[in-house]
Amino acid sequence: MADTFSANPEWRIEPGLLPYPDALRAMEERNRAIETHEAGELVWLVEHPPLYTGGTSADPAELLSQQFPVYDTGRGGRYTYHGPGQRVGYLLLDLRQRGRDVRCFVHALEDWVIAALGDMGVSARRAEGRVGIWTDTRAGQEAKIGAIGVRVRRWVTMHGFAVNVNPDLSHFGGIVPCGIAEYPVTSLADLGIAATMADLDAALAAHAPGFLAALGGTCQGPAAQET
Repeated sequence: MADTFSANPEWRIEPGLLPYPDALRAMEERNRAIETHEAGELVWLVEHPPLYTGGTSADPAELLSQQFPVYDTGRGGRYTYHGPGQRVGYLLLDLRQRGRDVRCFVHALEDWVIAALGDMGVSARRAEGRVGIWTDTRAGQEAKIGAIGVRVRRWVTMHGFAVNVNPDLSHFGGIVPCGIAEYPVTSLADLGIAATMADLDAALAAHAPGFLAALGGTCQGPAAQET
């Protein structure tokens, strides 16, 4: 097969609310096509109707309600919520061309989301020992504003991130988000930031070159292995 790799992945913004099974099926197909050099990389920005997904570490005790459909998925992590007002980013990237280092990929992904949120006026950060992207509410309480969950198969990535723009935060009450019960979930709207989905998309696009350039960079400690 001819090499389809390009330094700049295809960038796609999906209109409307995409059913989760359709997204999962499309990711699986694109993952295989990238692995066999039949398609190029893709950054795919979507919104879903209300639903819960369980990662490979999901604990059934943390599914508190089945008010929305529940889907098992091959990504890492536990239960999370997707729904209207939340930007979900699916990353179909070829790490064979970008350093073969899963930990650097995840680190760069976190940095990308943090930088984009910074453009929205959010001081976001990692939190030691807790997955996701964190910030402080207007009351000064630490809260989660973004989730990270990835899968890497034959060095081609799937899944990615979710950022809360203006979802119905009560919908998170049906799960223990990512297994962390001690801290609330927040959003740009909850923080008093009147940003639109398009605003966040523009910030993500502005910082995408830095994210891609960071892939294959040097991480402290041994490189992560393919999963």
